[in-house]
Amino acid sequence: MLRFALTRILMALPTLLIVSVAVFILIRLIPGDPASLMLGDLATPASIADLRTRLGLDQALPVQFGIWFGNLLNGDLGFSINSQQAVLPLILSRFWVSAEIVLVAVALASLVAVPAGVLAAWRQDSSLDLSLVAMATLLLSVPTFWLGLLLLLFFGLKLEWLPVVGYVSITEDPWRGILYLVMPILTLFLHEIGVILRMARASTLEVLRLDYITHARAKGLSEGSVLWNHAFKNAFGPTWTLIGLVLGNLLGGIAVVETVFTIPGLGRLLVDAIFARDYPVIQGCMLFVAFTYVLVNLVVDLCYPIFDPRVTAQ
Repeated sequence: MLRFALTRILMALPTLLIVSVAVFILIRLIPGDPASLMLGDLATPASIADLRTRLGLDQALPVQFGIWFGNLLNGDLGFSINSQQAVLPLILSRFWVSAEIVLVAVALASLVAVPAGVLAAWRQDSSLDLSLVAMATLLLSVPTFWLGLLLLLFFGLKLEWLPVVGYVSITEDPWRGILYLVMPILTLFLHEIGVILRMARASTLEVLRLDYITHARAKGLSEGSVLWNHAFKNAFGPTWTLIGLVLGNLLGGIAVVETVFTIPGLGRLLVDAIFARDYPVIQGCMLFVAFTYVLVNLVVDLCYPIFDPRVTAQ
């Protein structure tokens, strides 16, 4: 187990380094002078020169990368041009808002979709199977922003059960905070059910066709025992991988939902920084999202021995 964990961690380190280099290069490839773009049309040559010096843009690219990477290793992502706040604390404060929505949505979607996918595979081609597959396909086909707008229209404007837009921290007012998070969580929950259900169904169908399932049935085991004790344990690995990918994608791609519901999360911070041309925040958000994605996939890999002890033998 320890060897497996160390191997996965060492494999993640080059990925993080490549991501860091890619983010640094992409920001420098943006057309125009970043200092001039950030200060706008009314900037003076003196203010542009001062900002270029503060950002290290007057140095050669290798020197810029060395300074920037050294600061990155110390947890220093620079300061926001607009708010003059340190970028890392700003990102972390927004990240927890996004994490509240994403973690709850993915957990609920997994609890519903995984058993539903297993049951659909067990009753393949039945009315239950066709209904679940049709529902999953429909939910998967609806864009999240459109689904969010429909929920706003129905629950917020028509029924007036939930607040339409805004955000209140759960730590300040737990009940109001939950009310503001219901529709964003429900939007992601409904969309991700389709993805996870289809994967759970496909992986379970593949396992149910294997010889050892036929052997288990031939021994007289009940269908429930065959399904949950034999098929499910071996079919959950690919579904677990997909859940990790979904979690990483949502943490990095929740900007649409946060914009629809005006949630001050990480995605909304990135969108606002792009419109404001706040390059330190853009660069910091891109790095943080990439690092989070790699970390989530690393955790998924490290959890594999729990579901399949044979992995530790690799």
